[in-house]
Amino acid sequence: MEETAAKKCNQGANIRRWREWRNVKQEVLAEQIGVSQATLSGYEKRDKLEQETLDKIAKALGIPVEAITELEQGSAINIFSGTWNDHASNSVNYNPTFNPIDKIAELYERLLQSEREKVEMLREILKEKK
Repeated sequence: MEETAAKKCNQGANIRRWREWRNVKQEVLAEQIGVSQATLSGYEKRDKLEQETLDKIAKALGIPVEAITELEQGSAINIFSGTWNDHASNSVNYNPTFNPIDKIAELYERLLQSEREKVEMLREILKEKK
């Protein structure tokens, strides 16, 4: 006879894990959902929470409610860019307001000018020695 152990999903612990993963302090998250820090601390100690509370917390953390309700105890959190919305990634998008090739060309021109000045100085020194 096979026994299957039911995996436990602790919603409060999952909220804490997601909050810490997002690097959000309890005070900040509590303010975002309209409760005190002590109340949020209490939420993080409970196994089950009301749907309305879960919705508020999930929205504040920028995650789907299922990330809280279905994350099993001991599971790892793996995030891939674009998983839930366009802002799921913590990477920096680099969109310069200038053309990088123009900047490289400007740098090249300055370096070239500097080399021309060096050559001119060396020519003057050689003329003086003759």
